[in-house]
Amino acid sequence: MKPSRSKFRSLLALGTLSVVCVTSTSPWARAELHWQSAKKEQLRVCLIALAWSHSPSSFFANEEVFLAEKELGPEESQMVKLVYGFVSYQPPLIEYGFDYSTVHELNAVRTPDCDETLAHMTSQGVGDYHEDYAGLKYAKDAPAVNLQRRKSALPCYLTTAEDYGRPIR
Repeated sequence: MKPSRSKFRSLLALGTLSVVCVTSTSPWARAELHWQSAKKEQLRVCLIALAWSHSPSSFFANEEVFLAEKELGPEESQMVKLVYGFVSYQPPLIEYGFDYSTVHELNAVRTPDCDETLAHMTSQGVGDYHEDYAGLKYAKDAPAVNLQRRKSALPCYLTTAEDYGRPIR
């Protein structure tokens, strides 16, 4: 049994329309989907100070917020905010070595939404997540940071216990 000419034309038109739709997707539509596949970067960081943490909870996700130094290259680094998320059965990052000489290898996602200045990270505000812990708890042998010199926002990186690699001493 032969298909009729009108069915053939309909299938041809549908196929052409499908090809046009797939190949002519606008760059704006593709850009809106980037949040679904946030790219993880492999980082090497030294912890300078713990800026914030709370009592671990067995019911909710926990996090620690650090002031860290991201290695950019030999003898070159950048100060960053590092947010480490974990659940009750996973160790906090601070347990892997909280001294400045330990380099932590991990994968993290750059998240501009949580960028903030060092002054804001260390200030105590009412109704603010900082009210539980004000100030910096420095790592062993870490250099002191001049809070007045740092006016620009620190780049923020989010990581989890699953993305933690290893400490290098």
